[in-house]
Amino acid sequence: MVKYLKKIIFGITSLTVGGAERTLIDIIEKIEKEFKITIFTLYGKGELEKDLPKNIEVKSLYKKSYNEFSKLNKIIVSLRLLLFKKQIYNKYIKNNYDTEIAFLEGPITRLFSVKDDIKTKKIAWVHTDISKIFGNSFKSKLKNIINKNVYKNYNKIILVSSESLRKFKEVNPKIDSEKLEVIHNYINKEKVLKKADQEGKISLKKDGVNIVSVGRLVNAKAFDRLINIHERLIKDDVKHYIYVIGGGPLENELKQQIKKQNVEDTFYLLGEKENPYVFMKNADYICLLSYFEGYPMVLEEAKILDKFIITNTTAKEVVQNYKKSIVLENNEEAIYKGLKDIIINREKYEKQENIKEEYNNDKILEKIKAII
Repeated sequence: MVKYLKKIIFGITSLTVGGAERTLIDIIEKIEKEFKITIFTLYGKGELEKDLPKNIEVKSLYKKSYNEFSKLNKIIVSLRLLLFKKQIYNKYIKNNYDTEIAFLEGPITRLFSVKDDIKTKKIAWVHTDISKIFGNSFKSKLKNIINKNVYKNYNKIILVSSESLRKFKEVNPKIDSEKLEVIHNYINKEKVLKKADQEGKISLKKDGVNIVSVGRLVNAKAFDRLINIHERLIKDDVKHYIYVIGGGPLENELKQQIKKQNVEDTFYLLGEKENPYVFMKNADYICLLSYFEGYPMVLEEAKILDKFIITNTTAKEVVQNYKKSIVLENNEEAIYKGLKDIIINREKYEKQENIKEEYNNDKILEKIKAII
């Protein structure tokens, strides 16, 4: 019988396809033989649940996915999580684990912040710019006020980038700095390379530059801005195609924008893909040009695949030591000019494109194990 060092529970909203979710799966695959691990999700039926090792227990507050709830029930669920978090915590989590890890900002972090009767180690993971994630509405400001008290109950708070740390300090100046630590997102290199080599049906064009972007269809990812820039480039007769892999609440809105701006033949929303790496491997460039970011996993995956990366200042930390990349200013005009130059004058970047980069993230995994 295996003797585990510690019992750990990771909390996350759900195991749907996403950067933080993939990171959690990769971490668990690497440490599951050293710890007894449970995952607690607010919503079930996540696409990535099937990728978990078989000995990992999954508990869910609700067995169905978030999208299966009506608008009214979504409001009721949110209120339940806000008003009855102590009761939920006591029923599912309290006193059962040595370490409790809230792996995503938001409801799961508020839930795991409930104090218990024993000295359980509590860790919160912050994957984004905490000052912008909730927006600027009154509701968002209220969430930030609540979260200031929430984070005080954690022993350790992990930020995925130095910029995320800086923004977190701005929003939470009273949190003890000794609690804060930067650990970049971990990703399983071997798994990415293996999936990229799988045969898959891809539909990239052969008569122009192919640019792939991967991300949820949410405001932060700035796909609306990218469509505007793409339209301008097409009108300038700059031959290229953009493919976006990912799903999200803005899908219909973005489809309408693509149709309205008459770029349906050159800008494609491909939806969620369980294996985006086949597309990434065959692309000319990987781009991520968000309004704001934490530490985007797609760029780590692009580095593993040895691809040329186009990004902006929101993700500069990810590529600071990666020579096959270009960092543009975070505004429409700079991105437009940068993309135009890269597409038209590819010979300028051939030297960078031909560099062979070696990827190693073993130190990240050791940091994570030491924290746990």
